[in-house]
Amino acid sequence: MKTLTKLFFIALFAIATVSQSKAQSEVLGAWKATSGGTTSLLLVTPGYFSIAVYDNTGFKSTQGGTWSSSDNGGMLNIEFNSADPSKVGKQFESTAEFNEDQLITTFDGNSTTWTRVDNGNGQMTGVWQITGRETNGKMSEMKPGDRKTIKILTGTKFQWIAMNTKTGEFFGTGGGTYTFENGVYTENIEFFSKDHSRVGASLTFKGSLNGNTWDHSGKSSKGDPIHEEWTRK
Repeated sequence: MKTLTKLFFIALFAIATVSQSKAQSEVLGAWKATSGGTTSLLLVTPGYFSIAVYDNTGFKSTQGGTWSSSDNGGMLNIEFNSADPSKVGKQFESTAEFNEDQLITTFDGNSTTWTRVDNGNGQMTGVWQITGRETNGKMSEMKPGDRKTIKILTGTKFQWIAMNTKTGEFFGTGGGTYTFENGVYTENIEFFSKDHSRVGASLTFKGSLNGNTWDHSGKSSKGDPIHEEWTRK
């Protein structure tokens, strides 16, 4: 568990030290690191990041939030942390360096190397928050608040998180790879905090984009019909 914790915080403190323009071209996208059979997945979009840790036995932990950068350093603002809710709402400084398609991170004398999975390019890239859900045939608005569900997408990877940013509560997460082609959105699950037996499954939905609004319909991982609206933050 100490090794996991080190890797978690090495990644956490690594994101926001380059200038904003350089960050756009280098740090954005999906990154992966492995240690002793454990996989850590780092997703970075403009202004938001997430880290998920899992292995072939199941989900271990996740955390993330907003980030900002400058020429002299960077700052991370934690919005969710499944392993330590007391860190929610706190800020941390970070350092990082790049070597082609590798992100080398260092914190407190420890370092790790991340390998790029994708560069974050894609029409779905960004942070999405669920803002509407159909109930009894009518779309009901879900107003933004402390309790929320978001979905982070890079060019090929996704992670959803349900959280309460005020209380620090964590309600669940899942993620993996996705595709969006010809109005069909497909998720391939690689980790799922609530039900590890779902790992390896693929879920297919109808999808359409209208600016920063994503209409999403199909069946949930439990087989229940869903129709949702997501808004890009």
